Amino acid sequence: MQDEKAFISELLHPETQNVAFRKLLQLYQKPLYNHIRNMVLNHDDTDDVLQNTFIKVYSNLNNFKGDSKLFSWMYRIATNEAITFMQQRAKKQGISNEEVQQKAINKLESDVYFDGNEIQLKLQKAISLLPEKQQLVFKMKYFEELKYEEISEALGTSVGALKASYFHAVKKIQDFLHTN
Repeated sequence: MQDEKAFISELLHPETQNVAFRKLLQLYQKPLYNHIRNMVLNHDDTDDVLQNTFIKVYSNLNNFKGDSKLFSWMYRIATNEAITFMQQRAKKQGISNEEVQQKAINKLESDVYFDGNEIQLKLQKAISLLPEKQQLVFKMKYFEELKYEEISEALGTSVGALKASYFHAVKKIQDFLHTN
């Protein structure tokens, strides 16, 4: 934790800020990309949301209170940015969030950055049918292999509630995969 405090000090100090932020990008760009990609599904959209995430992180570093880990705080920003992006896309197209997600899943087959097979597409379809919170928890636990404690910090939810959400998500996905 002491190392993180020193790193945050470097991020906030004008003389070390640029070098420290480049280090932050190197450390977190890939995991945040994967997190956002699991939510928005499209590579180009993911890049846009990731860029917005890092802009928000940079702009709000002085507001970071240290109540959670820097990683968790950035995940929360990335999650909120991805959700906002999907809601704006739905509103702009005059359709529901679920329909936006269905369209994104349908485009996955032609996405050159998606290297999944038919089973992975089926899994994505099953996930898209889950309520938003269950989707988030499932993706963070299953794809990103985060611990419940990390997810709890990032989403501001109790570990017990996360475990219940994950359990219900897994059950619904299994049911979908067995019947489709």
